[in-house]
Amino acid sequence: MASHPYLVLAPHGLGDLLAALRSRGHSLIGPRLDQGAIVYDAIESADDLPVGWIDEQRPGSYRLRQRDDGVYFAYVVGPHSWKRFLHPPRVTLFRLERSGDGFTTQVPSCARPRYAFIGVRPCEIAAIATQDRIFLDGPFVDAGYAARRDDLFVVAVDCARAAETCFCASMDTGPRARHGFDLALTEVVGDDHHFVVEVGSAAGWEVMAEVPHREASEAEVAVALGISAATATAMVRHLDTDGIKERLYGSLDHPQWDAVAARCLACTNCTMVCPTCFCTSVHEVSDLDGQGAERARVWDSCFNTDFSYIHGGAIRASVKARYRQWLTHKLATWIDQFGTSGCVGCGRCITWCPVGIDLTAEVAALRRAATVPVHEES
Repeated sequence: MASHPYLVLAPHGLGDLLAALRSRGHSLIGPRLDQGAIVYDAIESADDLPVGWIDEQRPGSYRLRQRDDGVYFAYVVGPHSWKRFLHPPRVTLFRLERSGDGFTTQVPSCARPRYAFIGVRPCEIAAIATQDRIFLDGPFVDAGYAARRDDLFVVAVDCARAAETCFCASMDTGPRARHGFDLALTEVVGDDHHFVVEVGSAAGWEVMAEVPHREASEAEVAVALGISAATATAMVRHLDTDGIKERLYGSLDHPQWDAVAARCLACTNCTMVCPTCFCTSVHEVSDLDGQGAERARVWDSCFNTDFSYIHGGAIRASVKARYRQWLTHKLATWIDQFGTSGCVGCGRCITWCPVGIDLTAEVAALRRAATVPVHEES
């Protein structure tokens, strides 16, 4: 059954899988332990993965602890997202170098790194698809994003547990990956520790042909599907998305915006850790010796006062206005712009908010007393 979509991979076979990807010219990016967090960075082999480490997340709190069960993917998500590699924090647009009485322009070429992302969670696959719509769809394509996105190989991992801050089931983005991957792993632990592998592309089949494996039985597939189903049931946070766009449009003067603004520090953490936020600004910096200058695109945030600055001042001068802009864009106007929500339910904005502001709680408060009637779409 060459077309059977489910295979079984032994734990030691994970190293063979990574080796096969490296032999095909992919740069491996995956989870690793660094400075008290699980981050995404370059890895060489399965030995670099955070085996046995688990994260405990609550609003405004992230802690790691180690177990001795040998589980490779017990963590959920950390402060990094994959946009760090596809939409980097800083991109040089061009440089000017002094040449005689003038300057020459140097435009960097678009690098094509041939990434292989290891351990991509289903909500993060949805986030990548959302950024694809922003940077690839439409009349203006971001050439740098397209080059970094080209030949990307995605090894997804279905979630066997949910953090207290996760709500991907509400956003229909997890905890099981359904598309957007080449291979999707479900880690099954116990007496027979193994991975059930769902193959999602022709490239996935080609790689697995180089890796020792066997076909999964119906019982093994059922166990794997049951793991992600149980994870969805275990989630303690939920976001009611029914008519959410109209609710938010009808709540622009709701007193809850004042309540959240009194807590919000406008620190930009939520936008920096968000896997879909894409706001940038352009900086121009001259060399100290006056021999050159550089124009660069850098991540920015709608929580920064200067982000909305135009001649005469900032459009959104208050924290209230900036939080309202962020939440309303994320869950309402994003739908008008891109046909999808800007939130994938990863919960990072809740975990990494210093004061523990909870997006799901804010929406629930806004729903309790919208200022205008909701007109449901047919």
